[in-house]
Amino acid sequence: MNKKRRKHKRKKNIPPAKKVTVSEIERMGSVKRKHIIAVSAISMISFFAILLIFQLMTVFSEKKTFSELENRTLEKFPKFSAKSYFSGSFADDLEVYTADHFFCRDEFITMKTYIDMAVGKHERSGVYILKDRLVQRFDNPDDSVVSASIEGINSFAADNDIPVFVMLAPTSGEIYSDELPKNAPMASEKAFIDSVYSRLSDSIGTIDAYTVLNLNRDDYICYRNDHHWTTKGAYLAYTAAGKKMGYAPVTMDGYDIEHAAAGFKGTLYSSALYNGIEADTVDYYHCIGGYNITGEDVTEAFGSDPVHYDDIYFREYLGKKDKYSSFTGQNQPMVTLTSDSPGGKLLMFKDSYAHCYVPFLMQHYSEVTMVDLRYIQLDYKELIDVSSYDQVMFLYNALTFSTDRNLKKLKS
Repeated sequence: MNKKRRKHKRKKNIPPAKKVTVSEIERMGSVKRKHIIAVSAISMISFFAILLIFQLMTVFSEKKTFSELENRTLEKFPKFSAKSYFSGSFADDLEVYTADHFFCRDEFITMKTYIDMAVGKHERSGVYILKDRLVQRFDNPDDSVVSASIEGINSFAADNDIPVFVMLAPTSGEIYSDELPKNAPMASEKAFIDSVYSRLSDSIGTIDAYTVLNLNRDDYICYRNDHHWTTKGAYLAYTAAGKKMGYAPVTMDGYDIEHAAAGFKGTLYSSALYNGIEADTVDYYHCIGGYNITGEDVTEAFGSDPVHYDDIYFREYLGKKDKYSSFTGQNQPMVTLTSDSPGGKLLMFKDSYAHCYVPFLMQHYSEVTMVDLRYIQLDYKELIDVSSYDQVMFLYNALTFSTDRNLKKLKS
C-alpha cells in the first residue's frame, strides 16, 4: 500500500521578535498621551483665542442702528438698573443686543443658510427656498383674530351707507404652492380667502384676485425675493377689480413701462439670507395720454399738517435696499393721492400691497385716501368723514389679513 507523501512547507527565516520591556511600553504610552494632551490644549487655546477675538471685535467694532440686509432696526444697548439686573431682564436684553451686533453676524447667518440647504433643509425664518424664488409660509390662522377683523369690516359696512369692497390677495406661497418642498407645512391661502369672503355681509362686494393671478403665474407677477406682488401682478388685480367697482381698466398697451431699478432683494431675502435666487426688478407703469396724478399728501402724525409731494414715486428708495418703498413711500397713517380725473373719491384701508396698486386707480378716481390702521389709535370717525367718499375698499394680502389685529378698531 502506497503511503501518501506529505508535503512539508519550508519554514521561512523569521527573525525573532524583539522583546519590549514594560518600561518601554509605559514610555511609549506616556509620549502618546502627551501628544494627545498637547493637541487638545492647542485646539482649546485656539478656540478660546478665536472666541476672544470675535468678542473683542464685537465690543470695539462700529455699531449699526439699522440692518440693511435684514431691513430692520437693531437692538440698542440695554439700560442697566438694579431692578433689571436682579429680574434677569438686563441679561436677556444684553444677549439680544450681542446677537444683533456680533462681529461678522451677516456672514455667519448666510453661511448657516447654505449649510442648512446642503443637508436638505429648505426653510429659514418662515421662508421656503424654492428653485427660483423665495416664498413665505402660511400657517393656519387664529380664528379669533380673523373673526374680529371680519366683524370690524361688517360693522363698518353696516354703519356707513356707502359701497364697500374687499380684496384679499394671495401671496407667491399660494400661487407656487406646487413647487414647495415635499411635506412642507403650508395652509391654503385660497381656502382661507374663500372662508373670509363667505363670512362677510351680503352687501359687501368681494373681488377675486386669485384666479387672474394664478392664470398668469408664468408671468412676472410676484417678486422672487420679496413678499409683495410686482407691478404686473398689481395690474392684473386692478383689472379684476374693475368689473366689481364699475370702471373700465386701461389695457396693457396703454402703459409705458419704466424699469426703474434692478438688483432688488426684499423682505424674504432679509429673512432667508440666501443668494441663490435672481434679484428682482422694480417697474413703474406710466399711463400714456391718461389723466395726470397731481400729487400726494402724507399725514405722518394726526394733529400735524400733511406733507405734500408732487410725485407719487419716491425715487430715493431705488438706491436703497427697500426699493419697494419707492411706491408712494413707506407705510404712513394716512396718504391721499390726487389726479385730474373726473372720477369720484375712494377710501382704502390697506397694507403695503396697495402701494404699487393704487397708481392704477388714479385714472378712475380724482382722490384715493389710503389708511393704515396699524398706525391709528383713535376712532376712525374722528379722523375721516366717510360720507365724503363714493366707495370704500379693503386691500390686504392673505397672510397679513390672517394675523392683523387692527381691523377690529372699525367695530362700533
